[in-house]
Amino acid sequence: MSETRRPDEPAIGEIRANHRFDPAPLEAWCRANIEDFGDAMVVKQFAGGASNPTFMLTTQVDGAPRRYVMRKKPPGAILASAHAVEREYKVMKALGSIDFPVPKMRALCEDTAVIGTAFYVMDFMEGRIFRDARLLDLEPAERAAIYDNLNETMVRLHAVDYQAIGLGDYGKPGNYFERQIGRWIKQYRGAETHLIPSMEKLIETLPGRMPKDDTTSIAHGDYRPENMMFHPTEPRIIAVLDWELSTLGHPLADLAYNCIIYHHDSIQFGSLLGIDFKTSGIPSEEEYVAAYVRRTGREIEDWNFYLAFSMFRLASIGQGVLKRNLDGIGTGDAVEIDKSGKNFLADKAWEILNRG
Repeated sequence: MSETRRPDEPAIGEIRANHRFDPAPLEAWCRANIEDFGDAMVVKQFAGGASNPTFMLTTQVDGAPRRYVMRKKPPGAILASAHAVEREYKVMKALGSIDFPVPKMRALCEDTAVIGTAFYVMDFMEGRIFRDARLLDLEPAERAAIYDNLNETMVRLHAVDYQAIGLGDYGKPGNYFERQIGRWIKQYRGAETHLIPSMEKLIETLPGRMPKDDTTSIAHGDYRPENMMFHPTEPRIIAVLDWELSTLGHPLADLAYNCIIYHHDSIQFGSLLGIDFKTSGIPSEEEYVAAYVRRTGREIEDWNFYLAFSMFRLASIGQGVLKRNLDGIGTGDAVEIDKSGKNFLADKAWEILNRG
């Protein structure tokens, strides 16, 4: 993305060669399944992202443009349980029914004959997406308000009665960390390209550090500033995006994952290293966690485990991104095949797990 691009300006371009499909069957399907879809469809691809390819669909209705967003699985062989666009659609459809900030879901297609993979279509929304967690172009007061709303929206998500909105089967309540550690070890091994010593140590050690607390809520799985769309002028989230990794899980996994930005050195993912928390308006990690605790009344024991687990998980995800790019089916350019920071994350996770 260009450094001069406005936060509310989507970064789109031509469809990547490895993600091309025939748009004619897609347009026919959408016109048959989405009311007033429009005609003369034009397809562009959103830049960025490392998982499910995302596209802008622009049609014409009575001479006026109408825009939608389509998310699909990547082409080729993919890891088991990964890229579950069907789950993204299901959770956002359910949350939309209680006015939680998500885009309006239009239709889900599981017929791979249309474009080669499952996909869903949702409304395009106008708003700001902050790619840089430092919010450099904003004043301290707005930075503070944005991070406060980020925290408040996460608390609101974790308070949702998932049974009441039809998500009782969205995951398995309880044993979240046991299942997640097992899953991400398996995913990591399935995409492994070289030895990372700190990953081996984490694989051996994390199972013995799992907390006794077995609380269950909806867990977003990728909760961080870049995956939020804010109101065009207000410090208020209007859409939580990228639900691919969501499930029924432990709420503190989301909180810890959100706090990776206090430790990661990747501006692309989100990094707050070097920020002056006294003057910037951005809360320190301790202040951000305290705000969550204050809002929920939840006690946190062994914060080091939650952080280390979240970094281990992200490192495993990064390994999968690298493998897809090496196989030519990812969203990364050939010259940028590994921006995951997985080695850094694994080393940092091991360091945090063993700190005082």
